[in-house]
Amino acid sequence: MTSATPPSRTTPTPPTRVLFTGFEPFGGEAANPSWRAVRAAVAAPLDGLALHAAELPCVYGDSLTALRTAIDEAGPDIVVCVGQAGGRPDLTVERVALNVDDARIPDNAGAEPIDAPIVPGGPAAYFATLPIKACVAAVRAAGLPASVSNTAGTFVCNHVFYGLAHLIATELPHVRGGFVHIPYAPEQVTDRAQPSLPVDAVATALREIAVTTARTRTDLRVAEGATH
Repeated sequence: MTSATPPSRTTPTPPTRVLFTGFEPFGGEAANPSWRAVRAAVAAPLDGLALHAAELPCVYGDSLTALRTAIDEAGPDIVVCVGQAGGRPDLTVERVALNVDDARIPDNAGAEPIDAPIVPGGPAAYFATLPIKACVAAVRAAGLPASVSNTAGTFVCNHVFYGLAHLIATELPHVRGGFVHIPYAPEQVTDRAQPSLPVDAVATALREIAVTTARTRTDLRVAEGATH
């Protein structure tokens, strides 16, 4: 008498863990569309992905402490930090983070560093480890405006971007990450002639970026540079 063959068992593939971060309001604004869009992006599930969100203070130093805490709690494979870039007409995926804080306006704690390194002795710059051109292409395919940006500024957004990149380079080589800037939300520009993008549209774009990053290991080789 032969024994029955036990049924085969397959180990389910764990989901790719994605952490989005947005910022609290700054510069006198009542809300920050980056945090609103991040919350909307994680509100519905995505196949194969586990989505997490964290709000960061718009404060030099404290923002990196909050980012590290969020990473420790979420254990992400992908980190996409998001910030407002009022005046830009489209969603911009950042290419490079610079090792400098140079504040044109004070942060939310009143700090205005000038020509200060984010990590003393650290590299002058880091490239994002997201597939930035594939992400831009995916957002455009979703019917939304997007481009590659070659400057994340020198305010708290760049501070967080560089801090994330340094953390990945020195401690978390399995993590891929980068930064996305978004325009004003429409309600922020009712009294000024500035471009805007609805928060729900930004959330859609962020979800496209998460899916694209999870599926893409080699970025597109297409022209997305700038002459100035």
